[in-house]
Amino acid sequence: MRDAYIATSVRTPGCRRGKGALKDTRPEDLLSFIMKAAVEKAGKIEPKEIDDVMIGCSFPEAEQGLNIGRLATQIAGFPVTVSGATVNRFCSSGLEAIALASLRVMAGWSEVTMGGGLESMTYVPMGGNLPRPHPEHSRVHANLYASMGITAENVANRYNVTREDQDEFAYHSQMKAAKAQKEGLFTEIVPTPAARYVLQDNGTYKKETFIQDFDDGVRATTTKEGLAKLRAVFAVNGSVTAGNSSQTTDGAAATIIASGEAVKKYGLKPIAKLKMYTTVGCEPDEMGVGPRYAIPKLLDLAGMKTSDIGLWEINEAFASQALYCIRELGLVDSMDKININGGAVALGHPLGCTGAKLCATLLANMQRKGVKYGVESMCIGGGMGAAALFELCD
Repeated sequence: MRDAYIATSVRTPGCRRGKGALKDTRPEDLLSFIMKAAVEKAGKIEPKEIDDVMIGCSFPEAEQGLNIGRLATQIAGFPVTVSGATVNRFCSSGLEAIALASLRVMAGWSEVTMGGGLESMTYVPMGGNLPRPHPEHSRVHANLYASMGITAENVANRYNVTREDQDEFAYHSQMKAAKAQKEGLFTEIVPTPAARYVLQDNGTYKKETFIQDFDDGVRATTTKEGLAKLRAVFAVNGSVTAGNSSQTTDGAAATIIASGEAVKKYGLKPIAKLKMYTTVGCEPDEMGVGPRYAIPKLLDLAGMKTSDIGLWEINEAFASQALYCIRELGLVDSMDKININGGAVALGHPLGCTGAKLCATLLANMQRKGVKYGVESMCIGGGMGAAALFELCD
């Protein structure tokens, strides 16, 4: 198979659901903007050269429904010949989209593709607007429909991840993110037009546009003492709180993938190659353990060891599951290589966008640090894990 080169990978800021800077910005506008921004940053590629667009979305309905992977190409002003599809693998939807777009290039079916992700958790709530679990099946497999927070409690209880452990992990996530913001390390963010509705003197609202250029959920003033005071959310006498869980967030991200021939033809300077991607199933009632199984499977496929990996992005859906996976993978002594700019506890988890968002973050950090190999991984609702291996281009 051919190599799949990442020409560029960018994201919007991630902003708090219902309260953040993107709460009044429709998901179609977020996605179409970042798609255009990816093309502009890639260099000499024109939109007409993109053969297909794959967009991850965990709840593709309402404002982000009707195959937003296709709709956004037209809103972005791409030629009508550029096709698009929407991909759903819940929390790894964005990474799945990048993998599928890359496979088209690797198979020789396309020369240039785009993969990305989107989730506006303000516009479409967790679970969607009209969830309908199967009545008979749910009696046998109720865990498939369990709250993600309950699964996080299960991980904490089964694998001895204490409240103190979780709060400590969450604190460091916030501190790393705050430090990265202060030092301007989120170079993968493209300043993004956002909408807001401002009350006028006559009682009507006027739509205004402003530019948002940072993740607005980071809490630089977080303390361990403050985290310890938060009550458990999902279980009586539980340990999972709002402070040690990922923030629900709005955001979008896009990645352009090109073949070696396209790299030469358009004079591109690729960032990295997507070398490997895999998924694995696990018990739905402890879905957070997914990376603990997906990462070893990925490394086995690639013929590599954890010691070969210079940087990791392991999504922090919950501190309990992220910490458990890190322990089981033998990476406790490598914390300085994991989520170095903070993770979803601080930066948010915009569901279908996260896989594409973490790709942009990982590649930016690999470039900055000159790291040869990086791995991205996450747990997935319903009981799965996903992991991808990237290799930095010379």
